[in-house]
Amino acid sequence: MRMAGQGLAVMGLAAALLATVSPQGLAQDVTSREGIALQDQILALKQTLSQMQSSQADNPGRALPAPSASAGGNGDLVAQLLDRVSTLEAQQRDMRGQIDQLTNDLQQKTAALSKQMADSQFAAQNGQAPAAPLAGDGTSASTAEAPPSTPDDLLKAGKAALVKKDYATAQDNAEAALKKAKGAFKVDAQFLLAQSLAGQKQYRQSALAYYDAYKLSPKSARAPDALLGVTSTLLAEGDKKAACQALDKLAAEFPTPSKQVSHAVDVYTKKGGCNS
Repeated sequence: MRMAGQGLAVMGLAAALLATVSPQGLAQDVTSREGIALQDQILALKQTLSQMQSSQADNPGRALPAPSASAGGNGDLVAQLLDRVSTLEAQQRDMRGQIDQLTNDLQQKTAALSKQMADSQFAAQNGQAPAAPLAGDGTSASTAEAPPSTPDDLLKAGKAALVKKDYATAQDNAEAALKKAKGAFKVDAQFLLAQSLAGQKQYRQSALAYYDAYKLSPKSARAPDALLGVTSTLLAEGDKKAACQALDKLAAEFPTPSKQVSHAVDVYTKKGGCNS
């Protein structure tokens, strides 16, 4: 009788613990596979507990069944039930903690986005430039911008690098633009390549690049500048004879050049001693 009374008391405690981790409560918190598995385990425990309570009600003087050999000496059935309930409670607390953390993170990001939108709206209303939007990791979008890819963008980036005397970057952008550019863009990209090579004092390669720019459009407004580029780099290389030949070609094909071109021709002619 004493054992039966203790068994009923423990089963009552197990039932109360199971009520605190009901499948409905878990379903409201977690929809993952782990949550579904916990629901199944709770239902199975409740069925087992219900059977035990029913059996005890039909035989009030009967003691709880002794553990079978398959239990492996792990204690009686009620102790096993209590242990499993305890495990379920711990798992539920862990999942509640994870859900609370995710909810908190979401609220913080939502608040930050709302503040940023409000700041941008205020700046727009007051004629100010809006703040740069944040990237996913909290860095400004300017640091996460994609590199230039179109011929126009590559040329703009290359010319900006040339102004900063970052000749290696200018060369990279020019070569990338040449792979995609057509028409006037291709001529500009070739001219930029020649300028970047000259900046790196690769004068022979620069002269060839200038001449290629000339050949791409020999009748364009860019052609005289390309021939002047050939002349200047050959003079820098020390090849005065070839530089004078480039000037002769320029004079033959463009007999009435612009003032700027004409002035450069006079300077290079004297420097190369082309009339002597």
